[in-house]
Amino acid sequence: MVMIGKLLRFGRRQLHTIISRDIIKPANPTPSHLQTYNLSELDLLIGKLYLPMLLLYPNKDSCSLTAQDKTRVLKNSLSQSLTKYYPFAGRLPTLKTPYVDCNDKGVVFLEARSEAKLEEFQLGMAQDENLDNLFADNMVCNNSPHSTNLVGIQLNHFVGGGVGLAVSLSHLVGDGCTLGSFVNHWASVARYGSADHKEVLPLNPHFIHVPRTDSSEAPVMNQQNAGLSTPVTRKFFFPNSKLNDLKKLVTSATNDIPTRVEVLTSLLYKTTVAAATTNSGCFKPSYLMIPANIRRRLPELPRTAVGNFVSRMMVPTTHARETSLSMLVREIKKQKWQLEGVKSMQQATENYKLLMSKLGNDQDLKTLIKRSYTCSSLCGYPFNKVDFGWGKPMATAIALRSAGQNSFVLIDAANGDGIEAHVTLEIQDMEIFQNDKELLSFCQIN
Repeated sequence: MVMIGKLLRFGRRQLHTIISRDIIKPANPTPSHLQTYNLSELDLLIGKLYLPMLLLYPNKDSCSLTAQDKTRVLKNSLSQSLTKYYPFAGRLPTLKTPYVDCNDKGVVFLEARSEAKLEEFQLGMAQDENLDNLFADNMVCNNSPHSTNLVGIQLNHFVGGGVGLAVSLSHLVGDGCTLGSFVNHWASVARYGSADHKEVLPLNPHFIHVPRTDSSEAPVMNQQNAGLSTPVTRKFFFPNSKLNDLKKLVTSATNDIPTRVEVLTSLLYKTTVAAATTNSGCFKPSYLMIPANIRRRLPELPRTAVGNFVSRMMVPTTHARETSLSMLVREIKKQKWQLEGVKSMQQATENYKLLMSKLGNDQDLKTLIKRSYTCSSLCGYPFNKVDFGWGKPMATAIALRSAGQNSFVLIDAANGDGIEAHVTLEIQDMEIFQNDKELLSFCQIN
Protein backbone atom coordinates (compact mmCIF):
# COMPACT_ATOMS: atom_id res chain seq x y z
CA MET A 1 0.00 0.00 0.00
CA VAL A 2 1.24 3.47 -0.88
CA MET A 3 0.44 6.35 1.48
CA ILE A 4 -0.55 9.55 -0.28
CA GLY A 5 -0.59 13.13 0.99
CA LYS A 6 -2.58 14.75 -1.81
CA LEU A 7 -5.18 17.34 -0.81
CA LEU A 8 -8.13 18.01 -3.05
CA ARG A 9 -10.47 20.96 -2.65
CA PHE A 10 -13.91 19.52 -2.03
CA GLY A 11 -16.80 21.92 -2.26
CA ARG A 12 -16.10 25.48 -1.13
CA ARG A 13 -14.89 24.71 2.40
CA GLN A 14 -13.99 21.08 2.91
CA LEU A 15 -10.77 19.31 2.03
CA HIS A 16 -10.65 15.87 0.52
CA THR A 17 -7.44 13.96 1.30
CA ILE A 18 -6.20 10.84 -0.51
CA ILE A 19 -4.70 8.71 2.28
CA SER A 20 -3.84 5.42 0.60
CA ARG A 21 -3.54 3.72 -2.75
CA ASP A 22 -3.53 -0.01 -3.45
CA ILE A 23 -3.90 -2.42 -6.35
CA ILE A 24 -6.36 -5.29 -5.84
CA LYS A 25 -5.65 -8.35 -7.94
CA PRO A 26 -7.86 -11.41 -8.49
CA ALA A 27 -7.63 -14.02 -5.72
CA ASN A 28 -6.95 -16.68 -8.37
CA PRO A 29 -5.07 -16.27 -11.66
CA THR A 30 -7.07 -16.13 -14.87
CA PRO A 31 -6.70 -19.38 -16.90
CA SER A 32 -4.52 -19.12 -19.98
CA HIS A 33 -7.42 -19.82 -22.38
CA LEU A 34 -9.19 -16.71 -21.06
CA GLN A 35 -6.25 -14.33 -21.40
CA THR A 36 -7.88 -12.39 -24.25
CA TYR A 37 -11.37 -10.93 -24.02
CA ASN A 38 -12.61 -9.57 -27.34
CA LEU A 39 -14.82 -6.49 -27.24
CA SER A 40 -17.98 -6.69 -29.31
CA GLU A 41 -18.69 -4.29 -32.14
CA LEU A 42 -21.37 -2.66 -29.99
CA ASP A 43 -18.87 -2.22 -27.13
CA LEU A 44 -16.56 -0.38 -29.51
CA LEU A 45 -19.33 1.79 -30.94
CA ILE A 46 -20.28 3.06 -27.50
CA GLY A 47 -16.74 4.26 -26.97
CA LYS A 48 -14.28 4.88 -24.16
CA LEU A 49 -15.86 6.60 -21.20
CA TYR A 50 -16.58 5.66 -17.60
CA LEU A 51 -19.80 4.94 -15.71
CA PRO A 52 -19.27 6.57 -12.27
CA MET A 53 -21.57 5.25 -9.51
CA LEU A 54 -21.48 6.59 -5.94
CA LEU A 55 -23.04 4.71 -3.01
CA LEU A 56 -23.38 6.46 0.38
CA TYR A 57 -23.53 4.43 3.60
CA PRO A 58 -24.25 5.91 7.05
CA ASN A 59 -22.43 4.68 10.16
CA LYS A 60 -25.04 2.46 11.88
CA ASP A 61 -24.88 1.61 15.58
CA SER A 62 -25.87 -1.97 14.76
CA CYS A 63 -22.68 -2.43 12.72
CA SER A 64 -19.63 -3.30 14.83
CA LEU A 65 -17.14 -2.95 11.99
CA THR A 66 -14.60 -0.14 12.19
CA ALA A 67 -13.53 1.89 9.16
CA GLN A 68 -10.43 -0.31 8.90
CA ASP A 69 -12.60 -3.44 9.06
CA LYS A 70 -14.80 -2.18 6.22
CA THR A 71 -11.77 -1.47 4.08
CA ARG A 72 -10.38 -4.94 4.69
CA VAL A 73 -13.73 -6.59 3.86
CA LEU A 74 -14.08 -4.56 0.66
CA LYS A 75 -10.60 -5.42 -0.55
CA ASN A 76 -10.84 -9.14 0.22
CA SER A 77 -14.25 -9.52 -1.38
CA LEU A 78 -13.19 -7.45 -4.41
CA SER A 79 -10.23 -9.75 -4.93
CA GLN A 80 -12.52 -12.79 -4.90
CA SER A 81 -15.05 -11.10 -7.19
CA LEU A 82 -12.38 -10.21 -9.74
CA THR A 83 -11.67 -13.92 -10.19
CA LYS A 84 -15.08 -14.20 -11.83
CA TYR A 85 -15.11 -10.74 -13.40
CA TYR A 86 -11.60 -11.40 -14.69
CA PRO A 87 -11.52 -8.89 -17.62
CA PHE A 88 -12.10 -6.04 -15.15
CA ALA A 89 -8.66 -6.68 -13.66
CA GLY A 90 -7.03 -6.59 -17.09
CA ARG A 91 -5.84 -3.75 -19.30
CA LEU A 92 -6.35 -2.42 -22.79
CA PRO A 93 -3.02 -3.11 -24.55
CA THR A 94 -3.39 0.27 -26.27
CA LEU A 95 -6.11 2.90 -26.24
CA LYS A 96 -7.34 1.64 -29.63
CA THR A 97 -7.01 -2.12 -29.22
CA PRO A 98 -10.37 -3.95 -29.63
CA TYR A 99 -9.73 -6.46 -26.86
CA VAL A 100 -8.78 -6.68 -23.19
CA ASP A 101 -5.56 -8.33 -22.07
CA CYS A 102 -6.76 -10.30 -19.02
CA ASN A 103 -3.37 -10.10 -17.33
CA ASP A 104 -4.60 -9.79 -13.71
CA LYS A 105 -2.80 -6.47 -13.18
CA GLY A 106 -5.64 -5.53 -10.87
CA VAL A 107 -7.98 -2.71 -9.97
CA VAL A 108 -6.86 0.54 -8.35
CA PHE A 109 -8.34 1.00 -4.85
CA LEU A 110 -7.97 4.42 -3.21
CA GLU A 111 -8.98 5.60 0.24
CA ALA A 112 -9.77 9.22 0.98
CA ARG A 113 -10.83 11.29 3.95
CA SER A 114 -13.24 14.23 3.74
CA GLU A 115 -13.69 16.98 6.29
CA ALA A 116 -17.41 17.02 5.50
CA LYS A 117 -20.06 15.12 7.43
CA LEU A 118 -21.95 12.55 5.38
CA GLU A 119 -25.34 14.19 5.98
CA GLU A 120 -24.01 17.59 4.94
CA PHE A 121 -22.41 16.14 1.84
CA GLN A 122 -25.58 14.29 0.83
CA LEU A 123 -27.66 17.47 0.96
CA GLY A 124 -25.37 19.28 -1.48
CA MET A 125 -24.17 16.25 -3.43
CA ALA A 126 -25.86 17.01 -6.74
CA GLN A 127 -24.67 20.62 -6.72
CA ASP A 128 -21.07 20.07 -5.62
CA GLU A 129 -18.66 21.17 -8.33
CA ASN A 130 -15.97 18.73 -7.19
CA LEU A 131 -17.97 15.53 -6.91
CA ASP A 132 -15.50 13.96 -9.33
CA ASN A 133 -12.86 13.99 -6.57
CA LEU A 134 -14.62 11.05 -4.96
CA PHE A 135 -13.68 8.81 -7.90
CA ALA A 136 -10.35 7.06 -8.39
CA ASP A 137 -7.83 8.55 -10.82
CA ASN A 138 -10.37 10.88 -12.42
CA MET A 139 -12.28 7.93 -13.93
CA VAL A 140 -15.44 9.95 -14.51
CA CYS A 141 -17.14 10.01 -17.90
CA ASN A 142 -14.64 11.41 -20.44
CA ASN A 143 -12.10 12.63 -17.88
CA SER A 144 -9.50 9.86 -18.32
CA PRO A 145 -9.16 9.35 -22.09
CA HIS A 146 -5.59 8.04 -21.78
CA SER A 147 -6.18 5.43 -19.08
CA THR A 148 -6.08 1.75 -20.00
CA ASN A 149 -7.63 0.71 -16.67
CA LEU A 150 -11.16 -0.65 -16.79
CA VAL A 151 -12.31 -0.27 -13.18
CA GLY A 152 -11.43 2.13 -10.38
CA ILE A 153 -12.59 2.11 -6.74
CA GLN A 154 -12.37 4.87 -4.15
CA LEU A 155 -13.58 4.54 -0.55
CA ASN A 156 -14.30 7.95 0.97
CA HIS A 157 -14.49 8.33 4.77
CA PHE A 158 -16.59 11.18 6.17
CA VAL A 159 -16.25 13.00 9.50
CA GLY A 160 -18.29 11.29 12.23
CA GLY A 161 -18.53 8.03 10.33
CA GLY A 162 -20.14 6.92 7.13
CA VAL A 163 -18.53 6.19 3.78
CA GLY A 164 -19.02 6.91 0.13
CA LEU A 165 -18.02 4.06 -2.18
CA ALA A 166 -17.26 5.31 -5.69
CA VAL A 167 -17.09 2.70 -8.47
CA SER A 168 -16.00 3.57 -12.01
CA LEU A 169 -16.55 1.06 -14.83
CA SER A 170 -15.31 1.51 -18.38
CA HIS A 171 -18.26 1.52 -20.77
CA LEU A 172 -16.15 -0.58 -23.13
CA VAL A 173 -16.72 -3.64 -20.95
CA GLY A 174 -20.20 -3.02 -19.66
CA ASP A 175 -23.40 -1.00 -19.40
CA GLY A 176 -25.50 0.03 -16.41
CA CYS A 177 -26.86 -3.48 -15.97
CA THR A 178 -23.31 -4.87 -15.93
CA LEU A 179 -22.31 -2.30 -13.31
CA GLY A 180 -25.32 -3.24 -11.17
CA SER A 181 -24.56 -6.95 -11.40
CA PHE A 182 -20.90 -6.39 -10.57
CA VAL A 183 -21.39 -4.27 -7.44
CA ASN A 184 -24.15 -6.57 -6.15
CA HIS A 185 -22.00 -9.66 -6.74
CA TRP A 186 -19.11 -7.95 -4.94
CA ALA A 187 -21.43 -6.95 -2.09
CA SER A 188 -22.81 -10.46 -1.72
CA VAL A 189 -19.29 -11.89 -1.49
CA ALA A 190 -18.54 -9.31 1.22
CA ARG A 191 -21.70 -10.23 3.16
CA TYR A 192 -21.22 -13.98 3.04
CA GLY A 193 -17.42 -14.07 3.12
CA SER A 194 -16.87 -16.27 0.08
CA ALA A 195 -17.56 -16.21 -3.66
CA ASP A 196 -18.54 -19.89 -3.37
CA HIS A 197 -21.34 -19.32 -0.87
CA LYS A 198 -24.70 -20.63 -2.10
CA GLU A 199 -26.31 -17.18 -1.84
CA VAL A 200 -23.69 -15.72 -4.20
CA LEU A 201 -23.95 -18.28 -6.98
CA PRO A 202 -27.09 -16.83 -8.70
CA LEU A 203 -25.16 -13.63 -9.34
CA ASN A 204 -22.41 -15.33 -11.34
CA PRO A 205 -21.44 -13.22 -14.37
CA HIS A 206 -21.98 -14.56 -17.87
CA PHE A 207 -19.46 -13.56 -20.52
CA ILE A 208 -20.31 -13.64 -24.22
CA HIS A 209 -17.21 -14.59 -26.18
CA VAL A 210 -17.26 -12.92 -29.57
CA PRO A 211 -14.81 -13.21 -32.48
CA ARG A 212 -12.19 -10.53 -33.01
CA THR A 213 -13.50 -7.59 -35.02
CA ASP A 214 -12.19 -7.04 -38.54
CA SER A 215 -10.76 -3.70 -37.50
CA SER A 216 -7.37 -3.78 -35.81
CA GLU A 217 -8.24 -0.61 -33.92
CA ALA A 218 -11.30 0.44 -32.00
CA PRO A 219 -13.02 3.63 -33.19
CA VAL A 220 -12.56 6.52 -30.80
CA MET A 221 -15.18 9.22 -30.43
CA ASN A 222 -13.42 12.32 -29.20
CA GLN A 223 -15.95 14.38 -27.32
CA GLN A 224 -13.44 16.39 -25.35
CA ASN A 225 -14.30 20.09 -25.32
CA ALA A 226 -17.38 19.38 -27.42
CA GLY A 227 -19.95 19.55 -24.63
CA LEU A 228 -21.67 22.17 -22.54
CA SER A 229 -19.55 25.18 -21.62
CA THR A 230 -20.98 25.62 -18.09
CA PRO A 231 -22.84 22.45 -17.02
CA VAL A 232 -24.53 22.28 -13.63
CA THR A 233 -26.33 19.41 -11.94
CA ARG A 234 -29.38 19.56 -9.70
CA LYS A 235 -31.35 16.76 -8.05
CA PHE A 236 -35.15 16.70 -8.16
CA PHE A 237 -37.32 14.25 -6.24
CA PHE A 238 -40.66 13.06 -7.64
CA PRO A 239 -42.74 11.12 -5.06
CA ASN A 240 -44.95 8.29 -6.33
CA SER A 241 -48.13 10.23 -5.48
CA LYS A 242 -47.08 13.04 -7.82
CA LEU A 243 -45.97 10.61 -10.51
CA ASN A 244 -49.39 8.95 -10.33
CA ASP A 245 -50.99 12.38 -10.81
CA LEU A 246 -48.76 12.92 -13.84
CA LYS A 247 -49.73 9.51 -15.25
CA LYS A 248 -53.43 10.32 -14.85
CA LEU A 249 -52.91 13.62 -16.65
CA VAL A 250 -51.33 11.88 -19.63
CA THR A 251 -53.82 9.00 -19.60
CA SER A 252 -56.76 11.42 -19.82
CA ALA A 253 -55.25 12.87 -23.00
CA THR A 254 -54.12 9.63 -24.66
CA ASN A 255 -56.35 6.86 -23.26
CA ASP A 256 -53.12 4.94 -22.80
CA ILE A 257 -51.49 3.98 -19.49
CA PRO A 258 -47.88 5.21 -19.39
CA THR A 259 -45.17 4.12 -16.96
CA ARG A 260 -43.64 6.37 -14.30
CA VAL A 261 -40.42 6.58 -16.30
CA GLU A 262 -42.20 7.46 -19.54
CA VAL A 263 -44.14 10.38 -18.06
CA LEU A 264 -41.18 11.67 -16.05
CA THR A 265 -38.85 11.48 -19.05
CA SER A 266 -41.41 13.41 -21.11
CA LEU A 267 -41.85 16.08 -18.43
CA LEU A 268 -38.10 16.62 -18.03
CA TYR A 269 -37.53 16.85 -21.77
CA LYS A 270 -40.49 19.19 -22.32
CA THR A 271 -39.25 21.49 -19.55
CA THR A 272 -35.64 21.58 -20.76
CA VAL A 273 -36.61 22.34 -24.35
CA ALA A 274 -38.86 25.14 -23.10
CA ALA A 275 -36.00 26.55 -21.02
CA ALA A 276 -33.60 26.42 -23.98
CA THR A 277 -36.21 28.08 -26.19
CA THR A 278 -36.66 30.91 -23.70
CA ASN A 279 -32.90 31.52 -23.57
CA SER A 280 -32.34 31.40 -27.32
CA GLY A 281 -35.49 33.33 -28.22
CA CYS A 282 -36.77 30.65 -30.61
CA PHE A 283 -37.52 26.94 -30.75
CA LYS A 284 -34.80 24.78 -32.28
CA PRO A 285 -35.31 21.17 -33.38
CA SER A 286 -34.01 18.86 -30.65
CA TYR A 287 -33.53 15.18 -29.83
CA LEU A 288 -34.53 13.04 -26.87
CA MET A 289 -32.11 10.12 -26.62
CA ILE A 290 -33.02 7.11 -24.45
CA PRO A 291 -30.61 4.16 -23.94
CA ALA A 292 -32.56 0.90 -23.67
CA ASN A 293 -31.54 -2.40 -22.08
CA ILE A 294 -32.31 -5.14 -24.64
CA ARG A 295 -31.25 -8.19 -22.63
CA ARG A 296 -34.78 -9.52 -22.25
CA ARG A 297 -35.30 -9.25 -26.00
CA LEU A 298 -32.33 -11.48 -26.83
CA PRO A 299 -33.14 -15.21 -26.54
CA GLU A 300 -31.40 -17.09 -23.71
CA LEU A 301 -29.31 -14.09 -22.65
CA PRO A 302 -28.89 -14.07 -18.84
CA ARG A 303 -29.63 -10.90 -16.90
CA THR A 304 -26.06 -11.02 -15.56
CA ALA A 305 -24.53 -11.05 -19.04
CA VAL A 306 -21.44 -8.82 -19.03
CA GLY A 307 -21.03 -6.27 -21.79
CA ASN A 308 -23.11 -3.70 -23.63
CA PHE A 309 -26.53 -5.02 -24.55
CA VAL A 310 -28.20 -1.73 -25.29
CA SER A 311 -29.85 0.11 -28.09
CA ARG A 312 -30.94 3.72 -28.31
CA MET A 313 -34.32 5.23 -28.89
CA MET A 314 -34.38 8.65 -30.53
CA VAL A 315 -37.36 10.99 -30.37
CA PRO A 316 -36.85 14.01 -32.67
CA THR A 317 -38.93 17.13 -32.08
CA THR A 318 -38.96 19.51 -35.01
CA HIS A 319 -41.81 21.72 -33.77
CA ALA A 320 -42.70 23.04 -30.32
CA ARG A 321 -46.08 21.29 -30.41
CA GLU A 322 -44.28 17.93 -30.51
CA THR A 323 -43.01 18.48 -26.96
CA SER A 324 -46.44 18.07 -25.35
CA LEU A 325 -46.51 15.32 -22.71
CA SER A 326 -49.04 13.22 -24.62
CA MET A 327 -47.11 13.34 -27.90
CA LEU A 328 -43.80 12.56 -26.22
CA VAL A 329 -45.22 9.58 -24.31
CA ARG A 330 -46.83 8.29 -27.51
CA GLU A 331 -43.52 8.56 -29.40
CA ILE A 332 -41.55 6.86 -26.61
CA LYS A 333 -43.99 3.95 -26.66
CA LYS A 334 -43.69 3.77 -30.45
CA GLN A 335 -39.89 3.58 -30.17
CA LYS A 336 -40.17 0.83 -27.55
CA TRP A 337 -42.48 -1.14 -29.81
CA GLN A 338 -39.98 -0.90 -32.66
CA LEU A 339 -37.25 -2.29 -30.37
CA GLU A 340 -39.31 -5.45 -29.92
CA GLY A 341 -38.05 -6.47 -33.35
CA VAL A 342 -34.44 -6.63 -32.11
CA LYS A 343 -33.69 -10.31 -31.55
CA SER A 344 -29.91 -10.48 -31.99
CA MET A 345 -26.75 -8.59 -31.20
CA GLN A 346 -26.21 -8.06 -34.91
CA GLN A 347 -29.59 -6.32 -35.19
CA ALA A 348 -28.81 -4.21 -32.13
CA THR A 349 -25.48 -3.19 -33.61
CA GLU A 350 -26.99 -2.26 -36.97
CA ASN A 351 -29.72 -0.22 -35.26
CA TYR A 352 -27.11 1.65 -33.25
CA LYS A 353 -25.06 2.35 -36.38
CA LEU A 354 -28.13 3.61 -38.20
CA LEU A 355 -29.03 6.00 -35.40
CA MET A 356 -25.46 7.33 -35.16
CA SER A 357 -25.34 7.85 -38.91
CA LYS A 358 -28.53 9.92 -38.75
CA LEU A 359 -27.01 12.09 -36.07
CA GLY A 360 -23.69 12.28 -37.90
CA ASN A 361 -25.42 13.80 -40.91
CA ASP A 362 -27.00 16.53 -38.81
CA GLN A 363 -24.46 19.15 -37.64
CA ASP A 364 -21.16 19.41 -35.89
CA LEU A 365 -20.79 17.49 -32.61
CA LYS A 366 -20.78 20.52 -30.32
CA THR A 367 -24.04 21.87 -31.73
CA LEU A 368 -25.62 18.44 -31.70
CA ILE A 369 -24.76 17.86 -28.01
CA LYS A 370 -26.38 21.15 -27.05
CA ARG A 371 -29.58 20.13 -28.85
CA SER A 372 -29.69 16.55 -27.57
CA TYR A 373 -30.99 15.41 -24.20
CA THR A 374 -30.18 11.92 -22.95
CA CYS A 375 -32.41 10.28 -20.36
CA SER A 376 -30.93 7.18 -18.71
CA SER A 377 -33.19 5.27 -16.34
CA LEU A 378 -31.66 3.10 -13.64
CA CYS A 379 -35.07 2.51 -12.07
CA GLY A 380 -35.54 -1.15 -11.27
CA TYR A 381 -31.77 -1.72 -11.12
CA PRO A 382 -30.51 -3.04 -7.76
CA PHE A 383 -28.23 -0.12 -6.80
CA ASN A 384 -30.32 0.75 -3.75
CA LYS A 385 -29.90 -2.81 -2.47
CA VAL A 386 -26.11 -3.02 -2.55
CA ASP A 387 -25.35 -4.33 0.95
CA PHE A 388 -21.73 -5.14 1.83
CA GLY A 389 -22.72 -6.22 5.32
CA TRP A 390 -23.45 -2.84 6.90
CA GLY A 391 -26.82 -2.09 5.37
CA LYS A 392 -28.20 -0.66 2.18
CA PRO A 393 -27.06 2.73 0.87
CA MET A 394 -28.85 5.85 2.08
CA ALA A 395 -28.38 7.45 -1.33
CA THR A 396 -26.94 6.71 -4.76
CA ALA A 397 -25.82 8.93 -7.60
CA ILE A 398 -24.08 8.85 -10.96
CA ALA A 399 -21.59 11.67 -11.54
CA LEU A 400 -22.26 12.86 -15.08
CA ARG A 401 -21.38 16.55 -14.91
CA SER A 402 -18.02 15.77 -16.51
CA ALA A 403 -19.75 14.31 -19.56
CA GLY A 404 -20.60 17.88 -20.52
CA GLN A 405 -23.93 16.82 -22.02
CA ASN A 406 -27.56 17.58 -21.35
CA SER A 407 -28.73 14.59 -19.37
CA PHE A 408 -31.30 13.20 -16.97
CA VAL A 409 -30.45 10.18 -14.83
CA LEU A 410 -33.41 8.55 -13.09
CA ILE A 411 -32.82 6.46 -9.95
CA ASP A 412 -35.31 4.87 -7.57
CA ALA A 413 -35.54 6.73 -4.26
CA ALA A 414 -33.74 4.88 -1.44
CA ASN A 415 -37.02 4.34 0.42
CA GLY A 416 -38.80 3.16 -2.73
CA ASP A 417 -41.28 6.07 -2.71
CA GLY A 418 -40.56 7.86 -5.96
CA ILE A 419 -37.77 8.68 -8.40
CA GLU A 420 -34.76 10.96 -8.06
CA ALA A 421 -33.82 12.80 -11.25
CA HIS A 422 -30.24 14.07 -11.53
CA VAL A 423 -30.43 16.76 -14.20
CA THR A 424 -27.39 18.27 -15.94
CA LEU A 425 -27.88 21.34 -18.13
CA GLU A 426 -26.22 24.58 -19.16
CA ILE A 427 -26.35 26.96 -16.22
CA GLN A 428 -28.54 29.44 -18.12
CA ASP A 429 -31.05 26.73 -18.98
CA MET A 430 -31.01 25.35 -15.43
CA GLU A 431 -31.97 28.74 -14.00
CA ILE A 432 -35.21 28.60 -15.99
CA PHE A 433 -35.73 24.83 -15.70
CA GLN A 434 -35.63 24.70 -11.89
CA ASN A 435 -38.26 27.45 -11.62
CA ASP A 436 -40.76 25.95 -14.06
CA LYS A 437 -44.18 25.96 -12.37
CA GLU A 438 -45.44 22.75 -13.98
CA LEU A 439 -42.26 20.88 -13.05
CA LEU A 440 -42.38 22.15 -9.46
CA SER A 441 -45.98 21.03 -9.09
CA PHE A 442 -44.83 17.41 -9.40
CA CYS A 443 -41.56 17.41 -7.49
CA GLN A 444 -39.50 18.41 -4.52
CA ILE A 445 -36.05 19.98 -5.02
CA ASN A 446 -33.15 18.46 -3.05
